[in-house]
Amino acid sequence: MNEGPKVDVVIPCYKYGHLLPEAVRSVLAQNDVDVRVLIIEDASDDGSADVARELAAQHERVEAQIHETNKGHIITFNEGILDWAQAPYTLLISADDELTPGALARATEVMDRNPNVGFVYGHSVRWVTGNPRPEVRTGRWKPVVHTSESWLRRVYSRGSNPVFSPSAVIRTELQKRVGGYDARMLQTSDLHMWLKLALYSDVAFVSGVDQAWFRVHGANMSQAYYDKDAGLPDLKMRKLAFDATLDHGRTVLGDTQANDLDERMRRALAREAMLRVERAEEKGWELGDAAQLLTDWAAEITGDVTTLPEWRTLRLRRWLGPLGQVVRPPVLSKAGRRIRQEGRTARLVRVGI
Repeated sequence: MNEGPKVDVVIPCYKYGHLLPEAVRSVLAQNDVDVRVLIIEDASDDGSADVARELAAQHERVEAQIHETNKGHIITFNEGILDWAQAPYTLLISADDELTPGALARATEVMDRNPNVGFVYGHSVRWVTGNPRPEVRTGRWKPVVHTSESWLRRVYSRGSNPVFSPSAVIRTELQKRVGGYDARMLQTSDLHMWLKLALYSDVAFVSGVDQAWFRVHGANMSQAYYDKDAGLPDLKMRKLAFDATLDHGRTVLGDTQANDLDERMRRALAREAMLRVERAEEKGWELGDAAQLLTDWAAEITGDVTTLPEWRTLRLRRWLGPLGQVVRPPVLSKAGRRIRQEGRTARLVRVGI
């Protein structure tokens, strides 16, 4: 058994039995940490339970818990992180994702050296199902520690989730303090979790290397929310996570900071909504009713959509007519270009902040 910081790793599994052995292998292969693994198989009908049992029989550090009926991902997550995990550090990783070599040692080292840091995350490499495993960065790395206040301000200002779950190692004591995942959040329950944790702790990012592989395929639940109505349900679900955090954390933050974060978030999400409409018209994509739905929602959460640079760009593009698809309106501000790039980056690679 490896010596080092103790880490409890929870691996929920639903119909990913064919990928589960590699996820478990990537955890057990971690050096300089003492890990134990709990696989929670959520009543799949594809033989995943048999794979989980076999892995538990092969490895003394692996346990398997098999649900007789499907309980869903939120209940499954909470069983692992709240009821089972006891080590100083906890990781929740899906059965279709994998850790890179040294990921746990790096994350726990940061928290060992920084007692105020409640969780550590890093870059997760996007891995499209069917493609070979992408190369990852290894070698020199350094921690970037953000205070609670600065991290929350940056995330609320961007309105998006910078953390991919397979890279996030959490201080177990803090995890139990803030509680489990909220079923209301559906595909943004992880964003809500990071925000809750950051209310009470500093946050660190492992810079210079890759911490995990994040697999992308048709079964990723968030894709449906992004595709529907040009992503409006995704925007609304993100707002719910941000709002719930402020509702819970206002007494911690104080009214001044909470109101500032709320204003930053509303403007960021409204700008993204209008950017989606503007970009669709730039490319000649047909959004149908979704364009008006996005515009109305942006106006609703800001109070005045005409203050947004993306709205002014859209208005000018429409005034230009067909010429607007080939001439880029000059009123598109530097801030607007930055938000466009950040949106692309957040969706594709989730870079650290």
